[in-house]
Amino acid sequence: MRSVAETPFRSGDIADAYSAVAPLYADHVRGVLDDRPLDRATLAAFAEIVRSGGGGPVADLGCGPGYLTAHLRDLGLDAFGIDLSPSMVDLARSAYPGLRFDVGSMDALDLADGELSGAVSWYSAIHVPWPELPAYLAEFRRVLAPGGHLLLGFFESEGDPVTVFDHRVAPAYRWPVDAVSALAREAGFSEVGRVLCETHENERFRQGRLLMRGGRRGPGR
Repeated sequence: MRSVAETPFRSGDIADAYSAVAPLYADHVRGVLDDRPLDRATLAAFAEIVRSGGGGPVADLGCGPGYLTAHLRDLGLDAFGIDLSPSMVDLARSAYPGLRFDVGSMDALDLADGELSGAVSWYSAIHVPWPELPAYLAEFRRVLAPGGHLLLGFFESEGDPVTVFDHRVAPAYRWPVDAVSALAREAGFSEVGRVLCETHENERFRQGRLLMRGGRRGPGR
């Protein structure tokens, strides 16, 4: 593992890296939820919570080729996708023509304050260096209505500090789940629940899911 400081972050580089492998990546993740009952259960719980709160728009932030956006739609959510890579968005639009997909950056979303009832960031923020993660969480909080929910999926560091690893597309990070929860609290979220999944076959790292609820904004937020 390299130290966090050794890996510079440029969102344009990440977009280019994913665009370069977009068709291969789409093939790789096709059907990825089929043998992951814990993932499906976590997503189903998120969907039920959003629906029970009255529903409303839900953004799949960093949607890639759109498979998760479509899954959220199938769970009864008014879901749409946003991704940094135009090539990924093109693939998503082609695969799921009935769904909305936009090109955009997760740290500067073209959405109004409080526009969303829910948001999912499913392994889409893993390339963000730890010092920059609070800004992303703050942006997620901005676009969520008070009481809206965020589901965050990531690689968990298994007791280690934040570490960078050689992701197949671009350098990525493993995070301590308690530290992510603490950052989220600082951004105005409260933790609803968490799931830690041990490695599947051909995987290297344990994976974390945090379900969080946004509170009411105070003055200036």
